[in-house]
Amino acid sequence: MIIAHRGASAVAPENTEASFTLAWQMKVPAAECDIYLTRDNQVIILHDPNTKRTAGADMKVSEVNYSELCQLDVGSFKDEKYAGEKIPLLADIIETIPADGKFLIEIKCGKEVLPYLEQIINKSGKRSQIVIIGFNIDVITEAKKLMPDIPVCWLVMTEKEKDKETGKETDKWIPHSLDLIRTAKKHNLDGLDVHWEGLSKEFIQKAHRVGLKVYAWTVDDLPVARQVKRMGVDGITSNKPDLIMKNI
Repeated sequence: MIIAHRGASAVAPENTEASFTLAWQMKVPAAECDIYLTRDNQVIILHDPNTKRTAGADMKVSEVNYSELCQLDVGSFKDEKYAGEKIPLLADIIETIPADGKFLIEIKCGKEVLPYLEQIINKSGKRSQIVIIGFNIDVITEAKKLMPDIPVCWLVMTEKEKDKETGKETDKWIPHSLDLIRTAKKHNLDGLDVHWEGLSKEFIQKAHRVGLKVYAWTVDDLPVARQVKRMGVDGITSNKPDLIMKNI
């Protein structure tokens, strides 16, 4: 499964209606977004905890109402032709998911968003098309308890090795530990969403043996995409989903 990272974000401004619309037009099977909770308990789609990088104006999402956030332009930073793109509500973007599409929702904030997220999913009529992901093991474990029928995957970052003499990072990446698999199973999760640089065929096979899915992020290079596909991953997240989808 090829997953459009923040929509078709290589072309359109990330996490906007334009980006997700383009992803669906590309016929990608899945897209991924990031969510936060505003001061007035609206679940919005945005990668950062503040708006500075994509909107210029520096607002902390948790400290402002959506009525303020939706006035911002989060399209121009990518290209002037996208001027006027707004920070979308999660509920509005879920409505755009095609009948055969999947939507991965990355929780960027804490457990406070979960009751509101559940309400949105319940009302959407697209429950079976949703996957929840996140780096915070406590938050995603709570999400799984609250919504046990929805697949929940743990996002994992890998690290570079360090030179023993200098203590500086090398160009080598530390392979993903098999402890991650045990931890995911312990918390009743459904899969691991890992950085591709720490992947191995052995890791994927062992995860599959215990019923876990393995997704790789974020792959924009065709040789890398082909490599991780050969290893047996269940999905690849990319900023260039059309390129990857057509060439691997």
